[in-house]
Amino acid sequence: MKNKIYPCIWFDGNAIQAAEFYCSVFKDSKINSFNPWVAGLTIMGYRFMFLNGGAKFKPNPTMSFYTTFETIDEIEEVWKKLLGNGKVVMPLDRYGWSEKYGWVEDQYGVSWQLTLGRVLEIGQKIVPALMFTGEQFGYAGQAIEHYCSIFKNAKVNFIHRYDENDKIQGGKIDHARFSLSGQPFIAMDSGLVHNYSFTEGLSLVVECETQNEIDFFWESLTEGGMEGQCGWLKDKYGFSWQVVPSHLGRLMNDPLKSEKVMNVILGMKKLEIDLLENA
Repeated sequence: MKNKIYPCIWFDGNAIQAAEFYCSVFKDSKINSFNPWVAGLTIMGYRFMFLNGGAKFKPNPTMSFYTTFETIDEIEEVWKKLLGNGKVVMPLDRYGWSEKYGWVEDQYGVSWQLTLGRVLEIGQKIVPALMFTGEQFGYAGQAIEHYCSIFKNAKVNFIHRYDENDKIQGGKIDHARFSLSGQPFIAMDSGLVHNYSFTEGLSLVVECETQNEIDFFWESLTEGGMEGQCGWLKDKYGFSWQVVPSHLGRLMNDPLKSEKVMNVILGMKKLEIDLLENA
């Protein structure tokens, strides 16, 4: 059971424009597919789904993209492009953990943590980073254990905690690295006051080869959480996932079947492969 996991970002009808923007910002990026509902692209070799979902949800910093560059020129160039019509969360500067690091929220509300480092040390250039804040504050460690119990080829690589003397965040996770299905992820707790929490504006997609796999992940991830529509769910920590068949993109991009497939999806919670294939 080797499942691909990749992020989905919710856009208000401008997914293809956003995809074109990111391909202009990051080298080695391209749009692989698009239809009226979604655009599929790779950014520096990492896969994304962009969803034309409307105005209901928006991305926020509870999932950011930790992006590693190996030259100062490259990190400064990308920082400048992302900052256009965006805003600084943490200035691009020297910090204790990196010679060059900055956190920026771009014009679409998507957060990027840019850092100077070695890609081999973390495993890939772009890594999703989950922030547990508000009602989820303090649950990062528990969530990591939970996710690692569900996905094959999962492990905790590194955990760094806040100083125990920190009155707000003492002992909670400052920075943790773990992997699911062999893919790297980052998690952290933040006890600071934020005006946001996990949202459907940012989710993780789990691709499954069989209906048995869909059933397994749906049951495991909804435990203590909530079923949604169209293959979406929220886990016990309020984070959103999509559990989908691996060939859903092919069905959605088939001009003869895409509209029928979408109509079937809209009537489902957990996705059923047979019903999709026979749409």
